[in-house]
Amino acid sequence: MTKAMDLLNYFASLAQPSKFLKMADRVLPLLAAGTALSFAAGLWLSFSSDVDYQQGVTVRIMYVHVPAAWMAMLCYTMMTANAIGSLVWRHPLADVAARVAAPLGAAFAFVSLVTGAIWGKPMWGTWWVWDACLTSMFVLLIMYLGILAINRAIDEPTRAARVTAVLIVVGFVNIPIIKFSVDWWNTLHQPASVLRLDGPALDTEFLGPLLAMGLAFSALFATLYVASIRNEIWRRKLITQYRLAAKAAAHRET
Repeated sequence: MTKAMDLLNYFASLAQPSKFLKMADRVLPLLAAGTALSFAAGLWLSFSSDVDYQQGVTVRIMYVHVPAAWMAMLCYTMMTANAIGSLVWRHPLADVAARVAAPLGAAFAFVSLVTGAIWGKPMWGTWWVWDACLTSMFVLLIMYLGILAINRAIDEPTRAARVTAVLIVVGFVNIPIIKFSVDWWNTLHQPASVLRLDGPALDTEFLGPLLAMGLAFSALFATLYVASIRNEIWRRKLITQYRLAAKAAAHRET
């Protein structure tokens, strides 16, 4: 019990920007190394696995498409948790964590849509259809871009954080729609075959490389996420110092 409380207190202390920066400097090299190793293993498994008897070599697009979709949804889920922390508890790093996740989530959603189109052309005979799953993922990309636009459009940081936090929380309704659209509606996508209550339905020949690439994408996200939070903290520190220096210079002139 004592060790659990100590661990919780440690994570709570990371809300202080100075402590987070020290932690990030220690953790980032390990995360980067883990990302490189996991991608090497994931790509080796992906290219050495058998081809599908129906889809042929195009099945290997799944090893990029599916993890990218997972990360796009996970990223928005983390943004929602941070947005709630910003609105309810005024967590010091909650706004920073939510803000820097948006471009990462947009990139993952874009990769998911592009690889899905490349995969869909030989399988469905078309690059795009207004399928429920495709449409909801496209909506997620638009939401990411909208959040980025609002952050840039509102100059006052506190107001921008409050507005975007509300929009993020409201927009979370789209995440379960993406996840369960293949089960709720008759779509071109096959039903869920990995994240199922009764266990994965995917053959182990394809499941292994898919999970390995999922781990690699998760490591990539963690690396970029921690690095982005660190960079945003330093950016805000520099802006604060610049403003203080400008005020001091104006005071001396008067």
